[in-house]
Order: sequence, then structure tokens, then C-alpha cells
Amino acid sequence: MNKKLYMPFTASCTFLIFAFLSYVVKFYPEWLTTFDDAITSVIRSLHPNWNGFFLWITQFGSATNIIILLLAMLFVLLYRKKYVDAIWLSMSVAVVAGVITPLLKLFFARQRPTLEHLVVETSYSFPSGHATATMIFYGALIFLVPLFTQTKIWQISLQTFLAIFILLIGISRIYLGVHFPTDILAGYCESLTWLLFTYPIYRKQRLLWGLQKKQ
Repeated sequence: MNKKLYMPFTASCTFLIFAFLSYVVKFYPEWLTTFDDAITSVIRSLHPNWNGFFLWITQFGSATNIIILLLAMLFVLLYRKKYVDAIWLSMSVAVVAGVITPLLKLFFARQRPTLEHLVVETSYSFPSGHATATMIFYGALIFLVPLFTQTKIWQISLQTFLAIFILLIGISRIYLGVHFPTDILAGYCESLTWLLFTYPIYRKQRLLWGLQKKQ
């Protein structure tokens, strides 16, 4: 496949998954029961010793911590005069996590699992705000890693770490009993769709900005 079409194609796939889950959650939620119950059962069967770990790691997907980390990252990017990168990162988090996801939650109004909740949550369940926020923020950082190191092994190591971090935060929400697996999957797909569609645009603007600075 043409490399220029790879990201739009992948974004289309993640959007279709999100659209399918959204349709089913809205009109036929019972279709997802078997899948959600099976995944939840496996994750919740982990030993209680994992409580502390998942309570700790889930905090990195909270709105407060995402905002703090975003501001810190914006400070670094602006200090290094990476203005286009700062705009893309901040706009992605603000639009997806700050606007789209809260509106989607209100539209679908999916109740949270009836399992014991190990943390207090009061909003609706679909899509997962933690999954959306972590994917849009840490996922964007995966793309931005080359800005901070040119060493391939470091790039791959940091990107792998961020990917595992995103996955663990999603798992923590299921383990803590506050989300269905399909909430997490939908949140990931929502953010991935945005990242994969907008990344080529961001790259083009970054290139144009670089050319203008040289003139």
C-alpha cells in the first residue's frame, strides 16, 4: 500500500470500529454482553495484590493529571520553538478529550458496570474518558518522540513504553470495575481516528513552517 494512504486507511478502520460499537451500544447493547463479560472476567480475576498498581496507574489518565502533563509538555515544546507541534498536541487533547468525548457520553448515556467500583465515577460509561484521554495525549507523544531523540533504539523504547502505558491504563479501568471493555476500545478508536487523520496535516504544516523559517 502507498505510504501516503496508510494512515488515512488505518484511520478509516478505527473509525468504522468506533462507529460499529457506537451503533450497537445505542440500539443493541445486549450484543456486547458476552464479549464484555468474557474480557472483564479475565481481567478482574487477577490477584487482589494488583489493586494498588491499577489504582496508581489509572491516575495518569485522569483529567487533572493529563492537563498537568499537557501543560508541562507544551512548556517544553514552546521553549524549543516547536510551535506547530504544540498546536497539534494541545488542539488534539482539547477537541477530543475536552469536547467530543463528554458530548458522546451524554448522547449514549451508557450506565457503568454494576460490578463493585474500586474508584468513584459519576459520569456515563461510553466511551471511556480515560481511554480517550490517554490515547490522544500519550498517543500523540508517540508521534512526537523523534523531536526529542534521534537515536533509533531510544525512539523505539520510548514509543513501546508509551504504548504499553496506554494499554495498562485501559486495563485498569476494567479491573477497577468502572468500564466495559467496549468502552475502552471505543475510546482508543476515537482518539486513534483523530491522530491518524490529523497527523499527516500536522506534518505538512510543520514542513511548511520549517521552509518559511529558512526563507
